[in-house]
Amino acid sequence: MKLLHTMIRVADIEKSLKFYTELLNMKIAEKRRLEDCWLYFLSDEEGVNIIELTANDENPEGGYILGNGFGHLAFSVESLDKFSEKLKSLGYEYLYEPFDLTGKGSNIAFIKDPDGYEIELIEKVNW
Repeated sequence: MKLLHTMIRVADIEKSLKFYTELLNMKIAEKRRLEDCWLYFLSDEEGVNIIELTANDENPEGGYILGNGFGHLAFSVESLDKFSEKLKSLGYEYLYEPFDLTGKGSNIAFIKDPDGYEIELIEKVNW
């Protein structure tokens, strides 16, 4: 058995697609229409991990409630310095600026996507 994908609901598909494709280098692998929504399957650079962005035709008043059970998605980055440049050039900001998690060179940072989902960025220098 293997995990196929993770689905998250998004309020503004254009903002979410821009965030995930331009900032996180994900590619649209498939787009599918259901009766009441569009599904966008985004794959990572290796084509291994998939995130499904679901854009419902009608969003709940006040937006989606993320709840307190979900933590975050995690992405690896080769260089948080380079990522920081890209992040700022696209007009995004860190939730938590890069820091050394272990004191042994495992640098991490956090951002939020347009819907408030937290994303951890991990630069493993000496793992």
